Amino acid sequence: MAKAHKATNQAQFLLRRKLTVEGLTEIQWEDFIHELNHHPCVDFAEGKPKDQLVVTFDGTHWSTDALIELIEARGGYLKGGWWERRKLARYRFSDENIRANANLDPFCCSKIPPMKK
Repeated sequence: MAKAHKATNQAQFLLRRKLTVEGLTEIQWEDFIHELNHHPCVDFAEGKPKDQLVVTFDGTHWSTDALIELIEARGGYLKGGWWERRKLARYRFSDENIRANANLDPFCCSKIPPMKK
């Protein structure tokens, strides 16, 4: 069954992030998931096996870096490695792109596109 989105989040700007978090005990992990699910910008958060965190959040109000800061404040850290760094760079790029598109005024295809100032 599909989960309903929070009313405050815009579905077109929801971002899903999968991060491998290490350094948290089982109790800290449960508390952290509970805290994320009650965060106003987070649509849904869950823990998966092998210390994987899956979070869906509103990209116009929150970012992957804010999520990482929250993880580090709890005493956790992200798994290192080439693939994780590459994935994190892609996440940051798409975060920036979502925020830029959220502020963009749409224009009709039959009109001349707006010029940069």
